Amino acid sequence: MSSALSIGVDIGGTKVLGGVVDSTGKILQSSRRDTPKEGGEALTRTIAEVILELHNENPVATVGISAAGFVSSDRKTMLATPNISGWNGIDLQAALGALTGLHVIVENDANSAAWGEARFGAGRGEDHMMMVTVGTGIGGGFVINGELYRGAFGVGAEFGHFRVVPDGQLCGCGVRGCFEQYASGNALLRHTKEAISASPDMAFNLLARGDGSVAGLSGKHITEAAREDDQVALAGFNTTGHWLGAGIASLCAILDPACVVIGGGVIDAGEILLAPTRTSLERHMPFFGKHPMPRIVAAQLGNDAGLVGVADLALR
Repeated sequence: MSSALSIGVDIGGTKVLGGVVDSTGKILQSSRRDTPKEGGEALTRTIAEVILELHNENPVATVGISAAGFVSSDRKTMLATPNISGWNGIDLQAALGALTGLHVIVENDANSAAWGEARFGAGRGEDHMMMVTVGTGIGGGFVINGELYRGAFGVGAEFGHFRVVPDGQLCGCGVRGCFEQYASGNALLRHTKEAISASPDMAFNLLARGDGSVAGLSGKHITEAAREDDQVALAGFNTTGHWLGAGIASLCAILDPACVVIGGGVIDAGEILLAPTRTSLERHMPFFGKHPMPRIVAAQLGNDAGLVGVADLALR
């Protein structure tokens, strides 16, 4: 048995991916299963199968589970899982412990990714780091004094749901004006469609990448066009970066991080997104010129961040 190794399992909408991770954040072996659509006990059993397959060849003592949703502060229970059926209130530590005989901890997926980047990725060496994951929505996590912050009830750092526009766009959480309604991947699509409406004569190149219609556009199409200097696509990114930088500025006024790591699918655009985000951050930072500016950098671990992060958290 090695205390330097642990197993991390990342639960996604389509796959359950497990990996044996060493003390440097390297994935030594992995195992994958399809995510059961019915969720509940079927998903719990699938996770146990992944863990046991990896454990047979790597007899580790601890396992970390990374999943979307609210996780209890004691890292045992899924309090709420909006996108997984039959898991609300499930004590995963007890359920998976009974199936595998191993010690299990549970962590929110964005927190896990933030810790992975802090320990082994773009935020390595920073004791005060914030990560913002920009995908379909916005997630995040932050590290304070070298420790992952969870909050009193385990559900802190839900960055996507702080309000940036009073009475703005209605969010899936039930509140209007949430950050993710203006700076997420879905927001990028909306901002780009608005740019198309404003300059339809300039949108032919962009629309041709899909099926020719506005509805047929994807984030990938917009990124590809922006890389080729398409002005309509760049307008969508500039608006998204504007809101992302403005929101980060407000978070910096509270958290004062030295480094802000931007992850999620939209970061595939790299500096196309980061450059307007930095410009907006400077414009919206309170006491600009006096308030120290954090580094804004792209995440480095990609889709492995959550798996690697939660495996390391399992050892703590």
